[in-house]
Amino acid sequence: MKSADILIRNATTGDAPGIRDIYAPIVEKTVISFEEAVPSVEDMARRIEDSLRTHSFLVAERNGAVIGYAYGGRHRERAAYRKSADVSAYVAEAARGQGVGRLLYTQLLGVLARGGFHAAFAGIALPNPASVGLHEAVGFEPVGIYKEVGFKFGEWHDVGWWQRILDR
Repeated sequence: MKSADILIRNATTGDAPGIRDIYAPIVEKTVISFEEAVPSVEDMARRIEDSLRTHSFLVAERNGAVIGYAYGGRHRERAAYRKSADVSAYVAEAARGQGVGRLLYTQLLGVLARGGFHAAFAGIALPNPASVGLHEAVGFEPVGIYKEVGFKFGEWHDVGWWQRILDR
């Protein structure tokens, strides 16, 4: 998928350094991610491979540089959840507010639907009005809040959950 100067394509392990560069400040400076240590480039490459085996992992590219990514993964461990997927999207700070997240999610949700997935779920550390707005703009609906579920930077944080049915 291409929009203006943005190309959405399947990720490769060669994208791991660019993906890590986007993700590192989110881990280090925000509660958007509950990870406390930035994954290595090798860890990111493994995550790409794992996601591509069963779901999808996409990147947004502009002028040859990765400016965002989105992926799907297992929702829960039990077999009955196999047609549900958790999804996430991250956009480089300089590319935010330009529709990159919407392009990534539009493509990702289509790939998951065509792959037989029924529902997509997104967990959002609250407050995060930009992420809530993105998810609702692509059809997610709020389904609940886990109160004080994550502890990072010396404080408890809530996580809201959003859901979108894919095959209707």
